[in-house]
Amino acid sequence: MFMKIDRLLTDLPEPKKPEPNAAAALQELLGGKYGEMSTLGNYMFQSFNFRNKTKLRPFYSLVSSIFAEEIGHVELVSTGIAMLNNGPGNPAKDVDISKAPFAEMQDVRLAGSFLANGGGAMPMNANAASWNMDMVTTTGNLIIDLLHNFHLECGARIHKLRVYETMIEPTGREVCAYLLVRGSLHAHAYALALKKLTGVEIEKMLPTPNIDLSRVPECQKYLDEGKHRRLYTFSEADYQEAAGVWSNDEVALPGDPPGNLEVVDGYPEGGKIPELDGNYGAFAPDYAPEEIFEIASKLYKKGR
Repeated sequence: MFMKIDRLLTDLPEPKKPEPNAAAALQELLGGKYGEMSTLGNYMFQSFNFRNKTKLRPFYSLVSSIFAEEIGHVELVSTGIAMLNNGPGNPAKDVDISKAPFAEMQDVRLAGSFLANGGGAMPMNANAASWNMDMVTTTGNLIIDLLHNFHLECGARIHKLRVYETMIEPTGREVCAYLLVRGSLHAHAYALALKKLTGVEIEKMLPTPNIDLSRVPECQKYLDEGKHRRLYTFSEADYQEAAGVWSNDEVALPGDPPGNLEVVDGYPEGGKIPELDGNYGAFAPDYAPEEIFEIASKLYKKGR
């Protein structure tokens, strides 16, 4: 079972203005081949289908812990997309819809994000191709699945770096930076799991692609906090056996700030869920939402 916490994995800076084309680029990190929907789908179904969970508990706990984090990654990228996508157009109340208040959408790469989704995120890539189950690998063979996961995280790293290189918007850059640090940790974790099973020092292939995260300014605070060394279980008491793989006798990758690896029970403190303003010309949540707000206010007071 799962527990939902009303927090993001990290704080995201508010955009100063709508940047729907930046949001379109960020969609690649959500619904692309190496996006967060793919990492989530792979680790989720590998966890559900895992054979001999008790006898292979350290590896099952590792995959399960990373799977739980990936749900938060999907939420983080989706939130960044929605923040950047919140427009363009005239969001004022009582906007004259006959005056084409959203004419600018004709020049936006993914107009469907507005036309169909009201400016929200969807499981698609930067070209609006839908994410699908063909991007999930779960073979039942532990070594093959772990090797695939290592490849997936390395592929995700290069995609994050490429998307980052397109970005000048602080919101999108923050999403990329956080995911670069945590994705590098996941690649390291799968490399160590394969080394425990096969003796092959796959972690020596890291970082792949070969770029030091010290060259990404937005990554620095996460590296300084030790986010590159801390594997979270996302559970108060379960999945602690992941420490057999992500063990404190192993150290951070060369090029990253030094220190021993840690397994942390639970989840990170995280950041605030941003408040997205309504866009009444886009009927989000409605053209004249006063009655909806009044109903919600009464329900909120009743629920408290």
